[in-house]
Amino acid sequence: MQKTKRLLAIERIIAQEKILSQEALLRKLKVKGMICTQATLSRNLRQLGIRRIPDGSGNYRYTLPEDNRQPAAPEVRLNFLPVIREIVEAKGLMVIKTIPGNANSTAYYIDNSNRYEIAGTIAGDDTILVIPRNGITLRQVHACLEMILPGLHKQVESKAIKIK
Repeated sequence: MQKTKRLLAIERIIAQEKILSQEALLRKLKVKGMICTQATLSRNLRQLGIRRIPDGSGNYRYTLPEDNRQPAAPEVRLNFLPVIREIVEAKGLMVIKTIPGNANSTAYYIDNSNRYEIAGTIAGDDTILVIPRNGITLRQVHACLEMILPGLHKQVESKAIKIK
């Protein structure tokens, strides 16, 4: 899950600081104990939808897509972890089982995270079908879900819920 941690760190750094270059971002990551190449960082920025915008002083700074910006207070973030009971992989797709009545809101949250890896979800009362984009592996979907719902896999494991 090194990539997941790095992606989360990139998002947090860019949300909290004015980053003008990939070199500056690489230094910030290194301080956090995450070493990667410029090419890897470039791919990560593209995957996260991070782009450069004018900063008003003649420079450009990195910014998150509007929908991925972190809320001002972390406690405002909704916690869907307690409602997830099981994650099942099936023929390149993923099924998430929730407590009855919670699948729609959880799927809505996943869809509105606007992650490239996930083409969309279909939800019933207690079941969500997660549909990855072409060329995206289930391992990448797991990493993406961990970014959307930090602590998901730890929560699933601690509740003795299976990832099948």
